[in-house]
Amino acid sequence: MIRVVIVDDEPLARDIIKSYLKGHADIEIVGECSNGFEGVKAINELHPDLLFLDIQMPKINGFEMLELLEEHPHIIFSTAFDNYALKAFEINAADYILKPYSKERFNEALDKARQKIKSDAPKNSRKVVEDHKEAKEELDRIVVKFGNRIHIIGLETIRYIQAQDDYVEVHTHEGKYLKQMTMKYLEKRLPADQFVRTHRSFIANITFIDKIEVYEKESYLLHLKEGQKISVSRSGYAKLKEVLSF
Repeated sequence: MIRVVIVDDEPLARDIIKSYLKGHADIEIVGECSNGFEGVKAINELHPDLLFLDIQMPKINGFEMLELLEEHPHIIFSTAFDNYALKAFEINAADYILKPYSKERFNEALDKARQKIKSDAPKNSRKVVEDHKEAKEELDRIVVKFGNRIHIIGLETIRYIQAQDDYVEVHTHEGKYLKQMTMKYLEKRLPADQFVRTHRSFIANITFIDKIEVYEKESYLLHLKEGQKISVSRSGYAKLKEVLSF
């Protein structure tokens, strides 16, 4: 049996998928979720072979949900997301079906997924996440999993970000959160007029800068308004001068 979880915020869309799956004796629907929060919990607990996933959902979108998974099933995107944008993920997803889709197109996608599962092909949803990270769009928030909770961190709440091996540590007024992500990725995707890579290990939100002082030859120390101090390299100082116009 192929174990399936459906994640879509539209009840009608979930009903259509369930209806189309009824005629397939090798399919067992083990979970149905109306948002990404429920999806993370269901997938990590139920260990499905196949995920039908919408991309444009409230709270957290489909790609943000995938980033939080401990296990990565095969994926069929079931979405109204733009066809052109989805081409970037086509090679690593089992398939995608654009709403509204026919039963024939649905069955075609299911057959592709079935063949991948039966042939024990790699579950490439991790690669889907990596491909998505390569897209050039600017971030407007960061989503992290902290214990059993999922936090949506607005950029305006971030004081600074610090590198921690293969993770980054996001510092906010409420606390700090670890996320498996690179500083290079964040430097490219965070708004350049708000966040500056001051050092190989630090990115600062310029909104919270109090002062900059000389620390030693060709290095500086950045003081934030709440008392934190972060390192500034020579190149980081040049970036700060450009952004802050001093």
